[in-house]
Amino acid sequence: MQYDGSNYCGWQLQKSERTVQYFLENALIKISRCNHRIPVYGAGRTDKGVHAYGQVAHFDLDTQLPDDKLCDAFNGNLPSDCKVLAVEKTAPDFEARFHAVKRWYQYQCYTGKSLLYRNQAWMLKDLDIGKLNKLAKLILGEHDFLSFSKYCKSVNSTKSTIYHSQWKFDREMVIYSIAGNRFLHHMVRYIVGTMVETVRGNHEYDDFISLLKNPAKNVHI
Repeated sequence: MQYDGSNYCGWQLQKSERTVQYFLENALIKISRCNHRIPVYGAGRTDKGVHAYGQVAHFDLDTQLPDDKLCDAFNGNLPSDCKVLAVEKTAPDFEARFHAVKRWYQYQCYTGKSLLYRNQAWMLKDLDIGKLNKLAKLILGEHDFLSFSKYCKSVNSTKSTIYHSQWKFDREMVIYSIAGNRFLHHMVRYIVGTMVETVRGNHEYDDFISLLKNPAKNVHI
């Protein structure tokens, strides 16, 4: 599925907030014509304002509807900024979160003059992509990302393995791509923000290395 996260308070259900999970589950209630919640579990829980190009989710539903008709039924009951691309039956033990091989995120920084990208990118001036990629290589492999996340005492481990970390130019857009086995709360935006502020000269290169080698809560820059 895809969604424009501009008007959502993230994926996960929150009381009195507009979330992707709420609208999916509300659509399922209408499709199944039942009066109880049918939980929908996502492969990843995106934060407020984060868009999704290929989110995967699973749910349990007893229905005779063909997959394509179920997909159409979803889209007929979802807001215009949220769309199910495909539906298919899976093995009974499939779980989107725990069967995901890796998760892939992109963070866009726009360096041009147009205002039209303000909801899709961080509006910035020119960035030194060479220096950014020097920092990006440092986080490859397994590290403790406590320093690069919003502290949550319920999280058992703050370690993640990063398979891909790279900045690239696409015309006036500077795009950071990162893939890993798991991501902590606000982890991607903290990594991006710290890299950008370091390249801008607001922090030292050694400060970035220290955050990575000496993980601590609530110390991101």
